[in-house]
Amino acid sequence: TREKPIRQSDRKMFLKPISKNKLFQVIKIKTFGKQLFNNQAKFRKMLAKLLELSKPILGAVVIVFLLEITGLLGGVSFITQSAVMKTGLLDAHGELTPNDRPDFDYQFSIKDLEGNKFPVEQFKGKVIFLNLWATWCGPCRAEMPTIQELYNRVDKEKIAFVMLSIDKDQDKEKIIKYIQKRAYTFPVYQPSGYLAEQLRVPSIPTTFIISKDGKIVAMEVGTTNFNTSKFRKFIEELAAK
Repeated sequence: TREKPIRQSDRKMFLKPISKNKLFQVIKIKTFGKQLFNNQAKFRKMLAKLLELSKPILGAVVIVFLLEITGLLGGVSFITQSAVMKTGLLDAHGELTPNDRPDFDYQFSIKDLEGNKFPVEQFKGKVIFLNLWATWCGPCRAEMPTIQELYNRVDKEKIAFVMLSIDKDQDKEKIIKYIQKRAYTFPVYQPSGYLAEQLRVPSIPTTFIISKDGKIVAMEVGTTNFNTSKFRKFIEELAAK
């Protein structure tokens, strides 16, 4: 049998909704595709801007990494800190307020560069200038000349200098060579065993000034210019009490 033909009126009624549905689908798909393309284009532009902005940061990270692995980072720190020191921004600040002066813990020992060990208690009754440093520390090396100048000018009978290197024991020869090369004459020591908890500082250089009665009266963190008339007056008056 032959199929029944669709009348023209029926054709219009049947095709009209189908055409609208298909047209809607096509428009919807095209619109979604265009939106997706626009979002991808925006993302690519944003990513390109981020990469452009991050180039200096990435470059700096790479430079610091290379300086670190080549051992030159300490040298750069030494140069920059030495330059800043000349501006006066790194001058020693002086004493702590009376309420912020903890008792110093003398219960540990140190050794000189000849290997002789002795307790820090032997400095009781004197003002102590105690500096934590290392040969690999650029900021430490930058402040050393000012410490030497201070050492030359004060009464060493009343003020004990303890330049305490935290270099490894096996690097003792390196310490000796560095001190000799720079012609420093202040006493240099290394820890003998554990350090007092007060001296387990997160960064170096760190300097403690301890009064005759065993109080930490001043503390300087970071490169500091100790060769100033203000600081000399402060430590000399402390020793005269």
